[in-house]
Amino acid sequence: MSEGTTARDRRARFAAYTAFAVQGLCFASLVTQVPKMQESHRLSDATLSLVLLMVPLVAGVGSVASGALFQRLGSGPVLRVSQPAVAVTIALIGLTGDNDLALYLAVATFGLFVGAVDASMNAQAIAVERRYGISLITGFYAVWSIAGILGGLWASLTNKLDLSLFTGFAIAAAVGVAASLATGGRLYRRAEEGDGPTPEELKAAGRSVPWRPILVVGAAMAVAYLADSAISSYGAKYLDDELSASDWVAPLGYVAYQITMVVSRAVADLAVRRSGAVKVVRIGGLVGIIGMTGVVAAPNAALAIAAFALAGLGLSVIAPVSFSAAGRVDPTGLGVAVARVNIFNYVGFVLGAAVVGAIAPLSADHGLRIAFIVPSLLILVIFATAKGFAVSSQGGEPLEPAVSAQEVDPPGESRVFG
Repeated sequence: MSEGTTARDRRARFAAYTAFAVQGLCFASLVTQVPKMQESHRLSDATLSLVLLMVPLVAGVGSVASGALFQRLGSGPVLRVSQPAVAVTIALIGLTGDNDLALYLAVATFGLFVGAVDASMNAQAIAVERRYGISLITGFYAVWSIAGILGGLWASLTNKLDLSLFTGFAIAAAVGVAASLATGGRLYRRAEEGDGPTPEELKAAGRSVPWRPILVVGAAMAVAYLADSAISSYGAKYLDDELSASDWVAPLGYVAYQITMVVSRAVADLAVRRSGAVKVVRIGGLVGIIGMTGVVAAPNAALAIAAFALAGLGLSVIAPVSFSAAGRVDPTGLGVAVARVNIFNYVGFVLGAAVVGAIAPLSADHGLRIAFIVPSLLILVIFATAKGFAVSSQGGEPLEPAVSAQEVDPPGESRVFG
């Protein structure tokens, strides 16, 4: 910890942890209830796919728009407004009943505020890292995943108790709003956040960062998030529709997936130090494809949940190793390579929702089972690109980025959903 760290910094760190927790809770509470939402609105699979695709697309708008406000207002005020708005919006989604237009408007609003939270909570986490002088970002995402696990378990319990969508969403929203309001005042103000690289510095740096290694690791990143998007958006529906899981069981696939992601990422750094990035990526890809194959072949919900867990165990290592590889080919240390790789994060998540959503309606009985074959096969791209993770600096030795990867555009769950 930096000697200059103060009680003010500790309060800001706690507030940022809370922001990640609220985001993870709200996201999980919503996505694990997709089957119940579809039933409530009597949506066709095709219409549902468009609703789910709307979220990442609108969230991209929200993220860009909020970023434009940071220079003038700082990320703190944006987060203090947008995060309670996310929580309130999930409650509104539960109130839409069978009014489809109201649902579309509520989901679009949810996506807009999710994008704003995505940008602003990561900006706060970056500011905390700068003040502490050490890497802390993994801890923030661990909090996001743990809260996501709790959100999935809450959805399971509400279904077990046969609570309405609104009741389940409203209680989760109330917790989120209360936590946001209680800690929002502790977030860093604009003057405390500090300034990143100037546009001129980034432009000059961009010319010195090679594109080829970025495209190689970016391809693996996109595939990993395509699979992640399929599981997050359609995992509960798959268990409910095609494997006849009970309402309270359907959210548990997402819970299992998140649990193993936390476990895997807790040891991934040590594995890379001991065995190297190439071997870790290959093993992660192998475990991921076995898990996704298990999802496709699962005869019942219990085995599918276990397969989701196995997929999470393998796929979760791809993103952090991708960002580390990108950092090693950036001679400037300004995070330009990392920002480029992060583009593939968003591409993968949007494509996952689009591809699975397009294939699922083609078969009434096995549409999602067939759709999950696509991300399963595409994981082979990870094996094909694994050697690209052995990148090094121009001097031949691994180069650690002078600015943490997350200081330009945070990885992993900093996509639309956490």
